[in-house]
Amino acid sequence: MAQEEQKLDNKDLTVSQIDRQNILNNPFALQEVEKATRIQGIPFEGKSIVLKEQVARFFEVSLRTVESYLEKYDQELGQNGYEVLKGKRLKTLKKSISTLDDPEANFGTIAKSSILGIFDFRAFLNLAMLLVESERARLLRKTILDIVIDTINQRTGGSTKYINQRDEDYIISYFQEENYRKEFTNALRDYVDMGQFKYPMYTDKVYVSIFKENAQEYRKILKLHDKENVRETFYSEILDLVSSYEYGFAKLLEASFQKRGRKLSFQEVDHIFSEFEKQALWKPLIEKARIKMASRDLAFRDALHKQLSEYVTPINRDEFERFLGEKGKELAERLEEAKDVMKRLKERD
Repeated sequence: MAQEEQKLDNKDLTVSQIDRQNILNNPFALQEVEKATRIQGIPFEGKSIVLKEQVARFFEVSLRTVESYLEKYDQELGQNGYEVLKGKRLKTLKKSISTLDDPEANFGTIAKSSILGIFDFRAFLNLAMLLVESERARLLRKTILDIVIDTINQRTGGSTKYINQRDEDYIISYFQEENYRKEFTNALRDYVDMGQFKYPMYTDKVYVSIFKENAQEYRKILKLHDKENVRETFYSEILDLVSSYEYGFAKLLEASFQKRGRKLSFQEVDHIFSEFEKQALWKPLIEKARIKMASRDLAFRDALHKQLSEYVTPINRDEFERFLGEKGKELAERLEEAKDVMKRLKERD
């Protein structure tokens, strides 16, 4: 865990938009950052905002520096809460400012301004993650990273290795996959003329086809011990796709065996799998699975799948709610709730 925290702490938020966005989309971490920083702003439309001038003063940089970042990162800052007010909304803000007993909030030119740029808390933090000229911004970035680490650890009980099991869809996917896995291994046993090596060999073919890593490579990335089950760390979407692969391939092996009336050679099995994985129907499912695995593992486990780096995108707020929120119950609770479901699935065997 110490190594994991050090790795997270070494993230350079000034260069990685994905890391910045993952923090800004994490409502649990933002709540704790807001408590820790206690940044005082101007009440406006049910939230607290700060002006460009206040931001420049807080970070001890020039107003021109702030405006330069606003120009360079206008799209990113805009989607995270920076906006320019005018018209009725600006009048409302000016009225709110005029009632404040705070000389720092009124910079003299505000009353005459026809437009005014404002930052909400997310936009303020966003700028802090970008500013390289400010020592205060650097310190704030360190605080943010520390809080993100603490928040995720607290909500996952100190380990993110099995964060996938906090998903309400995990239990069903896991036990359904067990049944399809049995169909797959039975097909290899009954229809393929190879030794025991065929089981890990074709399992790896499925993994590489879906997420470009064999089991051993995946273990290294997630730092799994020898006795830990790889599939117990898969997200439900990955389990579902693995199930589809294994069941579909098993049925092709069965059909080929029945057609030939004999067990299949490894050359024949390789050819069947090669044609199977080329089917057009897999493409959208594989694309989605790769995005889910690569993006979630980077955000939640701080694990980078280099073969899937092009698929990494920021995690949205709903994903944080799904795995860190109240719905993300611990596996033990879900197992208790799912007893009847598991019993029915087992009875199918």
